[in-house]
Amino acid sequence: MHSEFLMGNEAIALGALAAGVNLAAGYPGTPSTEILETIAKRGSADIHVEWSINEKAGLEVAAGAAYSGARALVTMKQVGLNVAADPLMSLEYIGVKGGLVIVVADDPGPISSQTEQDTRTFGMFSKVPVFDPSTVAEAYAMVQEAFAFSEKYHTPVFLRPTTRIDHAYEAIEVRDEAEYEQHDYEGFVKDSSKWVIFPKLSVRSHAAIEARNAELSKVLSEYPRNKILPGAEQLGQLRKGIATHGVSSMYTRDNLAQDDHLPVLHVATPFPFPEELAVRFLQGLDEVLCIEELDPVIERALLTVCGKYHLPTVIRGKLTGDVQKAGENTVESVGRAISAFLGQPQPDEPAEKTPALPVRPPVLCAGCPHRASFVAVKEAMRGQKTIYCGDIGCYTLGNAAPLDMCDTCLCMGAGINIAQGVYHMDPQTKCFAFVGDSTFFAAGITGTVNAFYNQADMTLVVLDNSTTAMTGHQPHSGTGRTIRGEVVQAVSIEKVLRAIGLSVVETVNPLDHAEAVATVKRVAAEPGVKAIIFKSPCVVLAKPAARSQVNAETCIGCQKCIRSLGCPALVMQEGKAFIDETLCTGCTLCESICPVGAIAGGEKL
Repeated sequence: MHSEFLMGNEAIALGALAAGVNLAAGYPGTPSTEILETIAKRGSADIHVEWSINEKAGLEVAAGAAYSGARALVTMKQVGLNVAADPLMSLEYIGVKGGLVIVVADDPGPISSQTEQDTRTFGMFSKVPVFDPSTVAEAYAMVQEAFAFSEKYHTPVFLRPTTRIDHAYEAIEVRDEAEYEQHDYEGFVKDSSKWVIFPKLSVRSHAAIEARNAELSKVLSEYPRNKILPGAEQLGQLRKGIATHGVSSMYTRDNLAQDDHLPVLHVATPFPFPEELAVRFLQGLDEVLCIEELDPVIERALLTVCGKYHLPTVIRGKLTGDVQKAGENTVESVGRAISAFLGQPQPDEPAEKTPALPVRPPVLCAGCPHRASFVAVKEAMRGQKTIYCGDIGCYTLGNAAPLDMCDTCLCMGAGINIAQGVYHMDPQTKCFAFVGDSTFFAAGITGTVNAFYNQADMTLVVLDNSTTAMTGHQPHSGTGRTIRGEVVQAVSIEKVLRAIGLSVVETVNPLDHAEAVATVKRVAAEPGVKAIIFKSPCVVLAKPAARSQVNAETCIGCQKCIRSLGCPALVMQEGKAFIDETLCTGCTLCESICPVGAIAGGEKL
């Protein structure tokens, strides 16, 4: 054993390696991304590691490994679980032979997501056991325990860290490589009565799962990470306690003074709920406050326990308005809830308040090729009735002024289908769908097939910056590199589109502004489904060759460059446009739109 200072995601990865994981798959999504990257970096070469095309594919690959008796890990964020839900629901009925741990990183806030989904609730829905770590150290240990649990009970298992666990750091004790488990497996053994799902098997499996989960409730009541932190003193006329989980458990401990002596139920496995432990906790308590994020999972479970065992304890939490119903918890919000629960005065506001942080809305980077793509489409379609359907990625930021080029954004791949729906209801609208290169492979191909088959009239715009930029520049199937840097045959977006049947597919560098505008005008005028691939590398990957500069004598101060582009490198200074050379990448887009030719010196890649 040795000590390392680790991010939570790194700890989860090292825990999986220590458990002898044989295969790891997933799709990048903050806050889960670093788990797979760490396994690829620190795992041995005989461990298969992949960025899968999407979460559904990742789970199915992992299921195949687990059918073979191997230990498999699959990673995603909470919205990725929606994509993986189809195989997951059936997989719980089929079961596994090797250990299968599904790491779903929830994002209360949300900090970088579309939703505030709670995977604990999804665990109950799918009947899959959920492990809910509260610290980095616990996440490291819990992933190893989850593998053993999965193998013992032949079920996939959720590990549900949240952002504040995934991205927290802690010095923890980890195994040396020589201490890692070596998990040998026999391979896939044919048995159609087990591995092929049919209604008869499903009925039998459903009954068995319900019986198993009832038994697991008892087993998990003795799981050491489910525990009651004792407190015995009476508070006035009432005996009170707190039930909590995950990082909220740490916030609770931070707020409980040593003289409070409140008993605390720490729930590490919210499903199946440790019922017998909860009964022991509730005995003699008049009121319990449930502190959790995001859904009232513990609160509802305790209400059920009270009803089942005829306990008089009053359960408070989100359902009673004693805890906030949305958003992530903080030390301060938990402190306010506990103070109110105990009838204590709320802490005074500090006399001198910390100045508010400046508002810094997210924007596309200076020199981002997506900006050039949006500007080209906007100019080409000026004066026409259009809709611009967006998608999930950096280019979602195209919704902000002055670009205003994202009219809809729902989920990955949805923009392509939404554009079709708008067209079929209003054929006079010129419909555009923007999708990134990674998202095209993950969720855009089926929508394109749907558009072609159902005879829509729309323009697909693939914003190909040769990376999965928003989640940290991971490779994908179109880049020709794997997670471990191996060079492989890249999948051609153009060839995929032509194979679907599209006859109009044009590729252009968006930083060649005049050619880009002309291409959009030409392609958008064609009937049916057609595509433009705007291909230019992300500026984080491509170093600037030169930087643009403004000739102050020529500049007339019209602000067209600023009002049209919204580039963070462009500002006004003494009535003239000015370029911040620390931000400029020399993309030349501002040079292309300056009406008096006052900007020069850049060199587009």
